[in-house]
Amino acid sequence: MLNLTGKRAIVTGIANNRSIAWGIAQQLHAAGATLGITYLPDEKGKMEKKVAELVDPLQPSLFLPLNVQDEAQIDSAFSTIRDQWGQIDILIHCLAFANRDDLSGDFSAVSRDGFNLALDVSAYSLVQLCHAAKPLMTEGGAIVTMTYLGGVRVVPNYNVMGVAKAALEMNVRYLAAELGSQNVRVNGISAGPIRTLASSAVGGILDMIHHVEAIAPLRRTVTQTEVGNAAAFLCSDLASGITGQILYVDAGYEIMGM
Repeated sequence: MLNLTGKRAIVTGIANNRSIAWGIAQQLHAAGATLGITYLPDEKGKMEKKVAELVDPLQPSLFLPLNVQDEAQIDSAFSTIRDQWGQIDILIHCLAFANRDDLSGDFSAVSRDGFNLALDVSAYSLVQLCHAAKPLMTEGGAIVTMTYLGGVRVVPNYNVMGVAKAALEMNVRYLAAELGSQNVRVNGISAGPIRTLASSAVGGILDMIHHVEAIAPLRRTVTQTEVGNAAAFLCSDLASGITGQILYVDAGYEIMGM
């Protein structure tokens, strides 16, 4: 039976109740993990209030601001984690961003700044967080990130995010090779399209969902709960021999040729 009792898990990327990170946090909590939740701070504090109210039933023991483009904030967050927890067993990376204009139109027209922004937030942030978490994962552990089929195949209106996801997936492999010696496993989940705050920036997201529902072997797309269950599995001892992998949780859509 999947049991994460006694495990300490940091979950990033919760924005609202449609976030994939929210589905993962719920399943980790259900399996017995102690949660630390991060949120993206804003000047008016709206995100802090919204996320705090959402996660309150999960009773997180840590609730921290974390903007991965701010090195000082990363240092502060992990300093707090070290002081209050001493160690981390699980790290969930659900962070991605690109300018809306860089998700459509000619891919060759993407700006240098837009390209760098997408790669920085969506791919490099995993490297940053793993580097910060590594000294705290003293008893092994698991790191899980979120990717999408657009990182290996061309998907309309995904453009620069596809490149970012490709980089993210290669990050998974290099990080798995590095961290394996201290019994830390690193894996990614490639989820089918789900209507979230982030996916709303992708043009035609509803068309993508309907297409998957028509083509995927299971004739549907997936839910946050199903992705959360897969993440909880990858973080558990049931997946103790799995690292450096991309697990497709997409109702089987990835296998289809036509």
